Amino acid sequence: MESNCFVLLVEVVNYLVLIICVLVGVAFVTLLERKILGYIQIRKGPNKVGYMGLFQPFSDAVKLFSKEQTMPIMSNFIIYYFCPIFSLFLSLLVWSVLPYDVGLVSFNMSILFFFCCLGMGVYSVMVAGWASNCKYSLLGSLRKVAQTISYEVSLALILLSFIVLLGGFSLELFNKYQNYIWFMFLSLPLSLIWFASCLAETNRTPFDFAEGESELVSGFNTEYSSGGFALIFMAEYSSILFMSVLFVVVFLGSNPCSLVFYLKSMFLAFVFVWVRGTLPRLRYDKLMYLAWKSFLPVSINYLFFFIGVKSLCFVLNL
Repeated sequence: MESNCFVLLVEVVNYLVLIICVLVGVAFVTLLERKILGYIQIRKGPNKVGYMGLFQPFSDAVKLFSKEQTMPIMSNFIIYYFCPIFSLFLSLLVWSVLPYDVGLVSFNMSILFFFCCLGMGVYSVMVAGWASNCKYSLLGSLRKVAQTISYEVSLALILLSFIVLLGGFSLELFNKYQNYIWFMFLSLPLSLIWFASCLAETNRTPFDFAEGESELVSGFNTEYSSGGFALIFMAEYSSILFMSVLFVVVFLGSNPCSLVFYLKSMFLAFVFVWVRGTLPRLRYDKLMYLAWKSFLPVSINYLFFFIGVKSLCFVLNL
């Protein structure tokens, strides 16, 4: 009994350390983004607070959390405040699925748990827009929900293809089967579709329709300011980091305890920012065309292909 309690305590402490590292990473990813966008646009970016602007994220955090909290009179008050907290909670909870070897939770159904967290994230956005009791927020949340659900289908089918190929629901299998060749080389179209779908899931350019400033006055978070806005912001950037890490696990096959793993993840986070500085926002009528008429057929074809490969291996006893 005591040994079980000790193991549980170690897992909780390790998870808290992981969360603290993620939050610090989120702070510096915002700085990285502002620096990269600055140089893309031929300007300096943040360079005043601390050496080369290193303390700018902490200055922003102090400013946001110390500002006066607004209280929209017509909003559903408790739900309105709870949604950003729930959104950040989900984006941090999903980090527990990563296959670490250092005493974190390791379970065989990590892919299913990932999809549960991904699906629950829709509700925080939808309810946030509804609870604000503002037509702009509601329109922005509905656009975000439609976009997220559409691109989640492609994500699910891509992971289902690899579940069929590997024969399990654990992310640890991806490290085991990519010792000799990365899955990115075996299925390059799937990796590109996965990355584009991750851009849509995390609400990034060119899929940032939920925050369409020109059409929706900032989208679903119109009524949020100070701490509430900061929590939504942190949840978005935590999701960007996690999607970068998950791309490395699924397609680039690295052990999360190695330095190369983090270098690959940071490169993927850089590509997220690079895309934002390069591409304009899509035309809105092209959004669902990509999801249903482009990504979905390719994902389904690869699923059937992997089912055929697996069946052939089973018949030949390979």
